[in-house]
Amino acid sequence: MKLKLTLLLCCVFGLTTLDTIAVPLDKVSGSSTGEAFKKVGAAGAQFLKIGVGARAEGMAGAYSAVTNDITAIFWNPAGLYQVQGTQAMFSYTNWFGGYTHNFAAFTMPLGSQFRFAASFVSLSSDNIEITTMSRPEGTGQTYSVNDAAINLTLSGKLTDQFTFGINAKYINNSFYNMNANGFAFDIGTNYETGIEGIKLAFSVHNLGGEQKYSGQSLNTVVKLVDALKASPLDASLNAYSFTIPITFRAGIAADLYKDEKSKVIGAFDFATLSDTPENYSFGAEYSWDDFVFVRGGYKFGHDNFGLGFGAGIKYNSGGLDGRLDYSASPTTNLGLVNRLSVIVGFN
Repeated sequence: MKLKLTLLLCCVFGLTTLDTIAVPLDKVSGSSTGEAFKKVGAAGAQFLKIGVGARAEGMAGAYSAVTNDITAIFWNPAGLYQVQGTQAMFSYTNWFGGYTHNFAAFTMPLGSQFRFAASFVSLSSDNIEITTMSRPEGTGQTYSVNDAAINLTLSGKLTDQFTFGINAKYINNSFYNMNANGFAFDIGTNYETGIEGIKLAFSVHNLGGEQKYSGQSLNTVVKLVDALKASPLDASLNAYSFTIPITFRAGIAADLYKDEKSKVIGAFDFATLSDTPENYSFGAEYSWDDFVFVRGGYKFGHDNFGLGFGAGIKYNSGGLDGRLDYSASPTTNLGLVNRLSVIVGFN
């Protein structure tokens, strides 16, 4: 037990020294210590940062080294190799502000050395009333926001202890009659030390180019000189390009306690992002007879999320595996975020 705790604390201390590598120093005037952070809100496609899966969020996002299911597509694609057989998943999140966040995925083995997965993630709003300067009470029309990404993932084993994963994604951001599209990649690694269930994980997410909105609302009509009786000319507004939020994530997990019936997993994640200060997550999961699960965790450094908790049950019968998970994440100002996930596997 002392060996596990010592190794876990040493790795946590080492990971916290990585917070200087995510963004250039000339772009940052502070960090999570409370100083100003110049690039907050500067990146687009913010839905790419929303966590996937009730199990992971029940541990407050301390999951990159724990993940052994299809949600590895989001947290660390190297973890996808731990999935045995074929697996499908659907996760629903009741996001704040009338938004819903959905994740659907399917994975299958490619021989004994590789796993392949395809997934779809979306963030959608309710209908939003259109207002203008001249009609602030509303025009009678509505629009909606619909962001989505399609992911293709390949994970494989290099050695008995070292796995890798690569995720390619097509990203679409749209609202009203405007949209922006682009491609990005995730790369992840996972290392099993073989010591007391300790695992190390490192991943980089959303490596891609800039995106730019286009659409009908950028088309307009202008008159070059008001005094002349010339016909107005068709013109197009120029939209500024924007980046997507690059994320570096490192994590460690270990079996803190284990007997014939019970097991406790402890985990720590460090994440540093290109547009917000770094954050840290601690989480734990207790399982009884690999059937009932209780989870909890806390995220430090985030302006709205902190505590996370949840529970789940797992069902095994022959070649069929099923899991139902629920999590809740209270926010500082925006209410409670609820998640429900269902996973079905065939071995």
